[in-house]
Amino acid sequence: MRVSPQGVTVVALLADPDAPTEIARRMARILPERLADKSDRGRRFDVEVVSEPFTAGTEDLPTLMRRIVDRGRAENWDVVVALTDLPLHSHGRRLVVDLSHEHGLALLSLPSLGGLRLQTRARRAVEEAVLGLAAPPATEAEGPLQGQPPLGRFVGRFAPVHPGAIGEEETADLRYVVSGPRGYLRVLLGMVRANRPWRLVPGLSKALAAALATGAVATVNSTVWSLAESLSAPRLVIATVGSVALMIGWLIVDAELWHRSAEGSREARQRARLYNTSTVLTVGIGVIVCYAGLLVINFVWALFILNDQVFASTTRTPLHATDYWTLAWFVASVATVGGALGSGLESDEAIRAAAYSKREQERRHMLQDNDGDRLET
Repeated sequence: MRVSPQGVTVVALLADPDAPTEIARRMARILPERLADKSDRGRRFDVEVVSEPFTAGTEDLPTLMRRIVDRGRAENWDVVVALTDLPLHSHGRRLVVDLSHEHGLALLSLPSLGGLRLQTRARRAVEEAVLGLAAPPATEAEGPLQGQPPLGRFVGRFAPVHPGAIGEEETADLRYVVSGPRGYLRVLLGMVRANRPWRLVPGLSKALAAALATGAVATVNSTVWSLAESLSAPRLVIATVGSVALMIGWLIVDAELWHRSAEGSREARQRARLYNTSTVLTVGIGVIVCYAGLLVINFVWALFILNDQVFASTTRTPLHATDYWTLAWFVASVATVGGALGSGLESDEAIRAAAYSKREQERRHMLQDNDGDRLET
């Protein structure tokens, strides 16, 4: 690690575009002051944010670390912390952070921090990494890891963090990983957070238009009134689950979002399950948000359009306040089925762009290309 003059440590946050860059820019506003307060030597810190797709085309940890080393050598940086929203793996474990004290760099995989309080956890992780990398090198008597900060504490109590295996030819000299069911769940939630499933709603404009049109027509249909009146709450719940499941399944199948690995190894199967589960959760959350929006819109439309005398003459029951919600609930399920059919008008690229982060899209393209190459050979 280089030492800048006048006691100033230059820290570069090398972030993948999209969410990692946003996180890096927010933390850079307060990071210099927090690092200076936590440093016991009165050192000052200068933090720069560099947005570059340093993970483009690969998930191989040695390759990524070499890229970061080469990038750091070209600049006057003392410490480099690279941030990515890709779920990285090492020897079958999910990576939290890779560190190289010799080169003064760290690689942080944001999904390993989970889906809640990501900004705070990422800032704490970066603080621990920078303070550890900026510390003076340990002597032989102290041992290679003596005096370095316990990086596992920044992830909290939810998922255990422990040191991971490092190959002899790798740049990293310290690695932390998560494993087990809780670690799997934490990475999964982090992947879903990185995909930002709420973006699926505006991304499915044609499907939503079809759903709204279906709901508007169904609300004024007297047969639908009678059906809604005859359905019990359990049947309405079944209709909701069925329509949402149909929409999720149709989007995944039609846009070819399901990942099938050509590799037969256990690690490849685990990765495929992780990626596919994150896809189901991402699309599922987006569809549920759409369903809730349809429910509210249909309820307002029912308040405007329904006439108590016409309703009573058709269904032979008076119109009560609960009937508005019952009708809106049933119509939302019908409209969701219509939206599933309307989603066929969306291009596959538009659905993928709405369902995945930019890094995740590139990763899936890379996996498809690699799988295609293996099948050809």
